[in-house]
Parts: sequence; structure tokens; C-alpha cells
Amino acid sequence: MTFLGFSDSEELKAKKIGRWYFGGVASAMAACCTHPLDLLKVHLQTQQQKEFGLLQMGVKVVKVDGIVGLYNGITASVMRQLTYSMTRFAIYETAKQKLAEHSGGANLPFYQKVMLASLGGFCGGVVGTPADMVNVRMQNDMKLPPELRRNYRHVFHGWRCVVAEEGVKGLFSGVTMASSRAILVTVGQIAFYDQFKQMLLSTSFMKDNIVTHFTASFLAGGVATAMTQPVDVMKTRLMNAAPGQYSSILACAVDIGKVGPFGFFKGFVPAFVRLGPHTILTFIFFEQLRKNMGVLPAYTA
Repeated sequence: MTFLGFSDSEELKAKKIGRWYFGGVASAMAACCTHPLDLLKVHLQTQQQKEFGLLQMGVKVVKVDGIVGLYNGITASVMRQLTYSMTRFAIYETAKQKLAEHSGGANLPFYQKVMLASLGGFCGGVVGTPADMVNVRMQNDMKLPPELRRNYRHVFHGWRCVVAEEGVKGLFSGVTMASSRAILVTVGQIAFYDQFKQMLLSTSFMKDNIVTHFTASFLAGGVATAMTQPVDVMKTRLMNAAPGQYSSILACAVDIGKVGPFGFFKGFVPAFVRLGPHTILTFIFFEQLRKNMGVLPAYTA
């Protein structure tokens, strides 16, 4: 009976759905763990010629700024997740739950997941651009000569400096690339995670547990990295560019293309190393929040 009682409890947890803010909280928690990898990815993407690899860049950062240098821009990184990821997860999960209610709890077809993820990703990309832009600048600051460094103390100081020097419009520098990238990464992460999880749970040997969550999120992280890397490189360049450096997205693409097509895939390995763990941690945290603090859907019998 004890075993049956435990089983019933686990089955009940598996039926729970997340609250609208769980995705943002889980993403912020994951960002605290993966920020050093994100910082190194930005450094690798913003070098015009390949001078350092991942490990060499990490050593350089530590030598210049110490261990704490690996966490340059952490406040902006967390704020980005609390805006960008909070928005995309909230839209996706809320809309998915509404559609599921109309279908009696049936799984959504994949194309609907892609559509919801695209909408959530676009909105999240726009909302998260101010924090994302400051995040990139704070991470890249140590590469600049001392007299050219922006020296943002934290995300709010960065926003104040940007508004004072570039106007409110400056907060949305690179918004086109940021929102485009956000659509791709949200489809790759959230829609594909949902689909991979559904496929795994349809087998007879996978349960709604951390093994399934890890496997589905690992696969989703790989898909998201492959889909977003070229756009991610361009977004980073645009956000870190001096005012007027690029007249358009095309001008940025031409500049990157001068070093060949592989220029669009600079930092691919650290991008996967960063996005993979971030995706895995996000969904593991999300699923734990869902199972332990979520609510039962209205269509649950």
C-alpha cells in the first residue's frame, strides 16, 4: 500500500502544470550557473580574427579581472532571463494550457508548439533586448582599452548610461537580431523540448522523471544551438558595435563574412557548451518547480 501511495503521488505530480512565471525563475537560476560560459562565448564572437580558444580566453579573463571577471554582467544576465525568458515561457505555457483545455488535455500537434514558441520568442526577444544589450557590453568591457571601457556597475547603471548617451532608442540596439534569434532559440528549446519529452514518455521505458527531463533538454539544446548560431553572432556584433558602425544588418553580415562563412559560427563550441547546460538546467529546474509547486489543470479528471 505504501508503494501504491507513493506511485499515486508521483502520478499526481506528473499531471501538474507550471505557473506562468516558473520558466523565468528557472532560467534565471540556470543563468547563475552558466554565466561564465556565456561570457566566454561573447568574447570569442567579438574577436575579428581568431586569437584565442575557449580555454585560452578563460585564462585571459581570469588573469585580467580575476575569478570575479567570469561573472562580469551577471546582474544583466539574470535580468535578461527575468524579462526575456519570463515573457516567452509565460506566453507559451499560458497559450498551451488554454489550447489543451479546449482539447480535453490532448497533446498539441508539433506545428502549434512551433507557432506558440515563435510568438513567445519574438515577444521575449523584444522585452529582453535592453538587459541583453547591457549584458553583452558588460561582458565585453574587459577587452577594451581602459579609456574606452563603459564601466557599467550593474544593469540599472547600464540602462541609465545608455539612455543618457544614446537615448531610449539605444536600449533597443540590435532588437531585430535579438527578436529573430529569440524566435529560433525558443522554437529549438521549448517547442522541441516539449516534443522530445512527449516522444520519450510515449515509450514504455521512460517516466516523467529527471532522466527524461535531462534527455529531452539535452536534445533540445543541440537543436537550439544549430538553429541560432549565425544569428547569435550577428546579434552580439550589433549590440557591441559603436553608434553608426553598421548602417544595417546587411552591413554587419558583410563584415562578418569577410573572414569566410565560418565567421558566422565563431564560438560554436562554447555556444553549445553554454546553451546545452543552460537548457538542461532550465528545464530540470522548471520541471521540479512544476511537479512540486505547480497546479492541477482544470481538465484533470
